[in-house]
Amino acid sequence: MIRVQAEPYEFEFDPARTALVMIDFQRDFVYPGGFGESLGNDTSYLLKALPPAERVLKACRAAGIFVVHTREGHRGDLSDLPVTKYERGKPSLHIGDPGPMGRLLVRGEYGHDIVEEVYPIDGEPVVDKPGKGAFYATDMDTILKTRGIRWLIVCGVTTEVCVQTSVREANDRGYDALVLSDAVGSYFPEFQRVALEMIKAQGGIFGWVSDSESFLSALQVSHPDAVAAARAGG
Repeated sequence: MIRVQAEPYEFEFDPARTALVMIDFQRDFVYPGGFGESLGNDTSYLLKALPPAERVLKACRAAGIFVVHTREGHRGDLSDLPVTKYERGKPSLHIGDPGPMGRLLVRGEYGHDIVEEVYPIDGEPVVDKPGKGAFYATDMDTILKTRGIRWLIVCGVTTEVCVQTSVREANDRGYDALVLSDAVGSYFPEFQRVALEMIKAQGGIFGWVSDSESFLSALQVSHPDAVAAARAGG
């Protein structure tokens, strides 16, 4: 077992039964000109999460830890898009409207896909989800249980929406999740802080919180070459 310094207390996991979950690192959310910015958000807060997430991803790949990516988006005919979600917030651009990177949050469009820094490689499933959580209306649970996964390392965006929703869903399904605070991001610094506090509150009611360096330091004990290469950018 590997032990990571975390809050509210040490997080233990077996790499052979662990998955790194990369939540919604999509161009529409992370890059300027996408759906997130159309809602009036500052994407720079999300961009800050990319370098730590990339290091964690590289280390996990080199260590042989299973990796799963998620994308939020909808069918081209929008038949899986509830009107409540379409109208929420009275945005200047709606889901499905043309944007700088294609139709916003529509599967198959350039903006819907994952950013190059953490793009999936062969053998890493991509779970397309119509909602906030990684488990709602998806095969995420089946994928994880088929692999015998018990522990999750979580990176992604946004912390208070898709990340926290997915961690809550994971908790209800019997998974222990560790959220890496600098490898998740919110458009709102206060939301970032409060969302992480909620996850680790009351003895870890939904999960654990640590950071990328603490995770890499723990992984380095058993996989020194994997972590060294990730920290060096290789």
